[in-house]
Amino acid sequence: MNQRLFSSYQIKGLQLKNRIIMAPMLQNSVTSKDGKPNEWHYVHYTSRAIGGAGLIMMEMTDVEPDGRITDYDLGLWSDEHIPYFAKIIDGVHSHGAKIGIQIAHAGRKAEDAEVPVAPSAIAFQGSRYRLPRALTTDEIEQKVQLFGDAARRAVQAGVDTIELHGAHGYLIHQFQSPQTNMRDDEYGEDLTRFGVKVIQAVKKEMPADMPLFFRISAIEYADGGYDIEHALRLCEAYRDAGVDVFHVSSGGEGPAGLKKPGNYPGYQVPFARSIKEALNVPVVAVGMLENPSLADAVVGNGDADLVAIARGMLRDPYWATHAAIALKQEQTNIPKQYERAYL
Repeated sequence: MNQRLFSSYQIKGLQLKNRIIMAPMLQNSVTSKDGKPNEWHYVHYTSRAIGGAGLIMMEMTDVEPDGRITDYDLGLWSDEHIPYFAKIIDGVHSHGAKIGIQIAHAGRKAEDAEVPVAPSAIAFQGSRYRLPRALTTDEIEQKVQLFGDAARRAVQAGVDTIELHGAHGYLIHQFQSPQTNMRDDEYGEDLTRFGVKVIQAVKKEMPADMPLFFRISAIEYADGGYDIEHALRLCEAYRDAGVDVFHVSSGGEGPAGLKKPGNYPGYQVPFARSIKEALNVPVVAVGMLENPSLADAVVGNGDADLVAIARGMLRDPYWATHAAIALKQEQTNIPKQYERAYL
C-alpha cells in the first residue's frame, strides 16, 4: 500500500479517509463557565470536517471543574454535558470526518482552582500558578474514576476515539515525571502507576474496537528533566495497559533549561519515530508540520502513521483540502458549494 498523507488508515475499528488529524487546541471559549461546548465549538470543529481532515481531536476536556486550566475550558464531569458534545460529534460525522476527544486534568496547572492538586506539593513556575496540594492515595483513586466516568460520557456522546493527555505538564504527566512526583507511596514508587490505572479505567468504558490514543511528552526541557529513554519505558507500560496509538509531543513541564525545544518544522518527528520503532506501535507526529510536502514525507518515510496539524489548521480550516491540491491529489474533497472558487 502506498502510505502517504492522503492514503486511508485503519486502527482497530477506526477507519480514516486520510492521515490528517486536527490537533487538540484549547479555545478558552466556554461562556458560562459550566464546561459545556457552545456554538463557537460547533462551528470550529465542523468547519475543519468540511475542510477535509480525516480525524478531528477535540480540545483538552477536563474530568472535574477544578481540573480545568481555566474556567473557560471544556468539561465532561456531568451527564448534562453529553448532548452538547453529541451535537458537535453528529455535525462532524455529517461532513465525512471522524472525531475524538482529549480527556485530561490540569493538576498543578489549574490556574483558576482555589487549591490545585498534584502528586506532590510543587508549584509550576510562574505568577499565575498556586502551590498545589498533594493528593492522598484515596483521592488518586477517585481521580482515576473521574477519567473513567468522562470516557463513558464521551462514548455515549458518540466519539470515534478517545485521547488521554499525558503530556505538557498536566496531571498524568506530573505523575510520570521524577521532577514533579516525589511521593513515597505506590504512586511514587512506580511512575507509570497513575497513567496505567487511568488507561485501564478508560478502556473499561470503551468499545473493544475503539482505539485509545495517548499524548505524551517524549522529553522534558527543564534541567534534570527526563529523556527519550524514560519516555520509552512509560510508553511500554502504557501500551501494555491498552494504549493503541501514541501522539508524540514534548515539553510543557516547566521553563526550558539547557535543552531548548526546536523552532523549526518537524523538530518533534524524531521522537515519534523513536517510539514507533522501539515499541512497534502506531504514532502521531505533531509540531510545525503544516507544509503539505513535509507532512506527506513524514508519513511516506515511515516516521509516523498520522500527522497532527495544529496552528496551521487554526489559520486555515480547509488546510486538508489545500494540501490535497498542493500534492496534486485526484480526489481533493472540495465541497461542491465551493468548487467554483478553485476553477
